[in-house]
Amino acid sequence: PQLGESVTEGQVVRWLKAPGERVARFEPVVEVLTDKVTVQVPSPAEGVLGAIHVGEGQTVPVGTVLAVLETEVAQAADAAAPASGPAPAPPASAAPPAPAAPGPAAAPVQARGLYSPAVRRLAQEYGVDPSRVQGTGEGGRVTREDVLRAAGVAEGGAAARVGSPGAAFAGGAEPPQREQPGGVAERDGEFTEQAPAPVRAVIARRMAESWAQVPHAWTMVEADVTALSALRDQLQGDFYRREGFELTFLPFAIRAAAEALREVPELNACWVDGRIRRFRAIHVGVAVGLEDGLVVPVVRHADRLSVVGIARAVHELVSKARAGKLSPDELQGATFTVNNTGALGSVLSRPIVPPGQGAILTTEAVTRRLVVLKDDQLAIRSILPLCLSFDHRLCDGVHALRFLQAVRRRLEAYGPGSPLT
Repeated sequence: PQLGESVTEGQVVRWLKAPGERVARFEPVVEVLTDKVTVQVPSPAEGVLGAIHVGEGQTVPVGTVLAVLETEVAQAADAAAPASGPAPAPPASAAPPAPAAPGPAAAPVQARGLYSPAVRRLAQEYGVDPSRVQGTGEGGRVTREDVLRAAGVAEGGAAARVGSPGAAFAGGAEPPQREQPGGVAERDGEFTEQAPAPVRAVIARRMAESWAQVPHAWTMVEADVTALSALRDQLQGDFYRREGFELTFLPFAIRAAAEALREVPELNACWVDGRIRRFRAIHVGVAVGLEDGLVVPVVRHADRLSVVGIARAVHELVSKARAGKLSPDELQGATFTVNNTGALGSVLSRPIVPPGQGAILTTEAVTRRLVVLKDDQLAIRSILPLCLSFDHRLCDGVHALRFLQAVRRRLEAYGPGSPLT
């Protein structure tokens, strides 16, 4: 299925239905991971799931046939059946009938391509044939625990892996130390190792590509947001009663960044095949940290929105991200990214420029500090560090600092009584 204008491939994460199962129209059938988000693909019609062509863990281009849906199997079989006598054999394209209940020594057989990468890896390590393992997962699927149980160990146990250096020591003798890539000797059983979750694997690949291809440069300034803090405190009660969520510093920062990008368009760009691509629209991605990874939904035309409008857009996107309900379109087309690392207590960070963009801004934690004012007086002020990573192919430090100064100037202009426009 097509999952977004810039999505060219996807990875099958999990099949929610097994061959032979009936599915209703719009019922989720399979989970697919793109480089943006994991989505559940609904069935386009009612029918029976037939052959599955792409197994879990496989990555294929958009347009690839994932499975076959038999849409009129039951009706065709009923129409072809005689009034009496034995039923005819089902057509070749029909889903196979459910097998009879296995005897004590039998085990359900799962198609080779449907074992998860973790199951296939463990089966190979322990010399277990997964087709002979009794699956306890959903629909009889073989899980990692099933493989470990068949190998005679609990997860984290020390059964000898096939071909491992410790295989000769499975009888209880002292296992040898193993030299790890970092030069640290580890004993068997002192660490665990697992394949990354699909989302983590995508993040790892994209970040590695960006770091390898983009000549990153980094700089920072500090903004005095004492007056902005007073404005926020002044508006917080009424804002929460009206909107249902708190007013944070982030909408102010996004608004300031969007306006600064109009002033310094060199950062609203990306490098493509030796050419500089400048974006006319300003679409700001907002990094949202989740338990299993990171997503970056997009506030479109952020320069046209007020602070309140940005706050509403961010709240809606963050809520949908945490509920797993973001659509692919809501993750497409960012021209610049703002990451609120200060929400987790960070005071200084060096972010990686997202692929397809030219820069990323982090807003750090606001701290109270003793500072020297212009008249040499000491005062306690609220200070917000602003960190910027940018693609040095697009521009130089003068453009980056001009942008940060524009952001700082706008943030420091807010104060009690300022309109949220």
